[in-house]
Parts: sequence; structure tokens; C-alpha cells
Amino acid sequence: MTPGNNGASTPEDDDPFGYLYADGQANGAQPPSGGYGYPNSVSRVRAVGERKYGQPQQQSTAQYGQATVPQQGAYSQPNSHYAAPETLPGGGAVPTGTRQQAPAGGGRGRGPNTKGLLIGAVAVVAAVVVGIAVAMSKGDSDGDKKDDTAASAGPAASASASPSPSGSGEPSQEAELPTVDAKALRLGGAAALASDVKGAQSDGGTYVGNLNQVGNSVTWTVDGIPSEGDYTLFTRFNVTGADQEMTLTVNGKPFGNKVNLGNFTHAKEGDLEKGWTTTYTWPTLTKGTNTFTISCENGDKCNVLLDQLWLKKGQVKK
Repeated sequence: MTPGNNGASTPEDDDPFGYLYADGQANGAQPPSGGYGYPNSVSRVRAVGERKYGQPQQQSTAQYGQATVPQQGAYSQPNSHYAAPETLPGGGAVPTGTRQQAPAGGGRGRGPNTKGLLIGAVAVVAAVVVGIAVAMSKGDSDGDKKDDTAASAGPAASASASPSPSGSGEPSQEAELPTVDAKALRLGGAAALASDVKGAQSDGGTYVGNLNQVGNSVTWTVDGIPSEGDYTLFTRFNVTGADQEMTLTVNGKPFGNKVNLGNFTHAKEGDLEKGWTTTYTWPTLTKGTNTFTISCENGDKCNVLLDQLWLKKGQVKK
């Protein structure tokens, strides 16, 4: 800024307190009344907002000690009615009403675009959420495909690993084996049918009696045995008092053991209604037709009543 008045004194020689000294008074220094104390001293007054950023400074044509009024319409500049306190008479305070309010929307430009930043942040969060959702849905679909594949492959694997029923060692249940009542048995010797004792399960409550003599017997011929192997022959009978036993013949050959006709109910002698019970033997049969004979032989104890006979495959107890 170039001063508009080059007086007797230059700013370097100004002393705002020169009026306090003898040499200053000799040079005409006076108390401040708008300058620094010397006549025609430099008055460094600049209106608020006079300096413009990024623009060359205008030269002031005012004399020292006078306020410079900027051109009207300068960009973002306040009214120059405001002057520094030292330019006022007596250096007093600024009168009320002389301060210029900053224009609306003033400043050196607009602040940050917070609305745009908020929209951008929301867009980023939305993109992240969408990406996570897509990844999760893809993972679920892959898991479902794997589960479906495993489920479809499971039965085939299980079927291939399953043992064959023929090698399981369990009795075959292909067909139910027959049961014979006393009336269907072939009687030998003096054996005879009777129905005096209650409790027989054969049709009509019939049973075979009079077996307690050597040579008396019952015979049962069975057709349709499905295969060769071990079977169980069950015999329902009645006995009281002491245990009894008789001879079993299978397909014309004596079986290794006697038929055990024990008093398993512990019925007292003569208490026939309480004496009904069951026993079993494990013969080996051939496929097709097989014949069983229970007879009273020498050395046997044959004081029994016979009710029913039936077969089961395998060696079982009931």
C-alpha cells in the first residue's frame, strides 16, 4: 500500500508518545486527536473487510488520518462505515449502530456439503449390506445342494453296506409253520382222545390220553418245510406230580434226547387242570415232508396228556 501523503515525518520517525518529550514538543507533537501525535502523521486506518484475498490491493487516495472507503459491491466485503477506534475523536469507543452486520451467507465461501457426505455414507453402507446378503444366500444354496447330494447318495450307500438277510443267522419268516391239534394226530397202540380235563387248547378241548403204556404213541406228518436246517418242535401237555419223559423219533430215527415233560407248574398229583404247560426240542429237518412220533418206550415215564404240537424255524425257546 502506497501512502497518499509524504509529510515531514515518515512512519519510521513517528512516536505516538512524542508529545511527552521536550524534543517532541519542540517538533510540534501534540496529544492524540486522530493521529499518532505529530502533525500530519501517518494514520494507519483501514476499513474492516478492505483487504481482498486473491485480489490486488487498491491504492488509497485519502490523506493520512482519513478512512478509506472501498468501492461498493466488492465480493463478500462489509460496509466501510466501521473505522478503527483511533480514527474517532478522542479515540473513544465505537458509537452504537456503526457496526455493520455480516451479510447473510457471508464468509469466504460455502461450508462442507454435509448432505452430500451423508448420502454417500448411506450408499456405502447399503452396498456392504447387499454384498453380505448375496454372500449368505449363495452359501445357503451351496449348503442345500450339498445336503441334497448327501441325502440322495445316502440310501444307495446304506443299501450297498447292508448285510444280506440270508447271512444274518436269524430265523426266516417267509411262511408261518403249522400247528396240529390232538384230533389231527395219528394215534398208535391204546392211545385215545378225551376231553374230561379242562384247559386243553385243541378244538373242542380235546387231548390225547392213555399214553402211559409201552407202545402207545402219537404221530404228526408235516408237509412244506421250506428248507433244511434247525427247527424247534413245541409240545403242549399236562402233567402232575413227578416229571415225565418220552421218546421222540424224527423221520424214523430216534432223536438224541428224550422229550422233557417236566412238572413246570408244580401241580400236585391229581390237580390236572393246573398241570397244562409247554416244552420244546430242537430237531434238524429236511426240506419238504417230515414226520414226528412221540412214543412210550421201555424206561420212559408216560403218565401225560398231549394237547398240541407246532414248529418254529431255528432253535428258539418260545
